[in-house]
Amino acid sequence: MATITKRDLVIRISNETGLTQQEVFNVIQSFIEEVTGSLASNDDVVLRNFGAFQVTKTKPKIGRNPNNPGTAVPIPARAVVKFKPGKEMKERVAKVLPELKD
Repeated sequence: MATITKRDLVIRISNETGLTQQEVFNVIQSFIEEVTGSLASNDDVVLRNFGAFQVTKTKPKIGRNPNNPGTAVPIPARAVVKFKPGKEMKERVAKVLPELKD
């Protein structure tokens, strides 16, 4: 199982489209900034057939210090980003199951 980095994406897209790596990098970076900015404004970002990003709030809770289990540690509420995959992504990823190794 490989890890794909932003650099890997830039090279792959550049090779497929014929655009320069700098042009592709600028587009990807702009995309990331727009998505991040939208989520920071509490807007949902929906990309059909890919998925949806949305900000949700976690509830405050009491945790435990693993080094001192008797001590309660308050964990405040916070905003987190959730991703819900789209139909096409779900279907394509579901086909990977037989190939996964433990």
